[in-house]
Amino acid sequence: MINIEFDSLLSLINTFSDEQICIDHLEQLRWNGNVVSPFDSSSKVYNCKGNRYKCKNTGKYFNVKTGTMFDNTKVKLQKWFMAIWLVTSHKKGISSIQLGKDIKVTQKTAWFMLQRIRACFGIDNDDHLDGAVEIDETYIGGKNKNRHKHKQVKGAQGRSAKDKSPVVGMVERGGKVTARVTTGVGAKDIKPLVEAKVSPTATLYTDEWGAYNSLKGTYKLETVSHGKGEYVTGDAHTNTLEGFWSGLKRSIIGIYHHVSKKHLQKYVDASAFRYNTRDLKEDERLNLLLANSHVRTKYHVLTADVQPQQPELPF
Repeated sequence: MINIEFDSLLSLINTFSDEQICIDHLEQLRWNGNVVSPFDSSSKVYNCKGNRYKCKNTGKYFNVKTGTMFDNTKVKLQKWFMAIWLVTSHKKGISSIQLGKDIKVTQKTAWFMLQRIRACFGIDNDDHLDGAVEIDETYIGGKNKNRHKHKQVKGAQGRSAKDKSPVVGMVERGGKVTARVTTGVGAKDIKPLVEAKVSPTATLYTDEWGAYNSLKGTYKLETVSHGKGEYVTGDAHTNTLEGFWSGLKRSIIGIYHHVSKKHLQKYVDASAFRYNTRDLKEDERLNLLLANSHVRTKYHVLTADVQPQQPELPF
């Protein structure tokens, strides 16, 4: 990482006072002096004018923003850096309306920026969880009984996913959390997620939900029975993950108010990123996201009328 420290939004603005400083910082984080073509990583690269480069093998021109969240943007990088700072430093995130006011862009532009930023939150997620790992599931979408009568969904009691989106989470005590939006919480939904993300040497702590029994052949499993009023039995509890669920739901209720099923995974990833980087300083957190900004999200894909699908593995 570049040795540039900024401990407040004001110092960030002062540090990245013009576009060239932002470009130089982003180039150092992404390439560290060794420019790589986004079209052919093995190609020789020619340095051109105006912060542009040319890929020898493909003949295509590119810059540090090509193929990233900043690709083809008309918004200055200083405003992007400010947006990332606000998203990552606010414990519950920030709404597009508030972000638009803070950095002086339209709400539509702020929403697009936020969705591009959120698409990069799930990148740094390759580590396997080990040791004491809690697993739990939750539902996003509100309670059926709290809806107006004409909006209530029949047969949506208990663990039904007719009116809510199930989310399965795993957290290593003292370590990282990962969570995925799923189509259900049966053994066929939970087992592949756990096996893809959790080391076989881990000890799993769950509640009494029957789907977790499918993990017994692979993992050491200890349970706590919430239905019997048990919340801690020896080392068995899911309180760490319950705390994460609380933060996720408070951000949705208090900041966003409504999140569609289509985009829910991005909001889950954002909460997981803030949780997993809780011990980093704010400038380190921003630099981490900038270094992992190589995901370009297109507006027409975001607004397309498609149904949410089961995440592909591994994640």
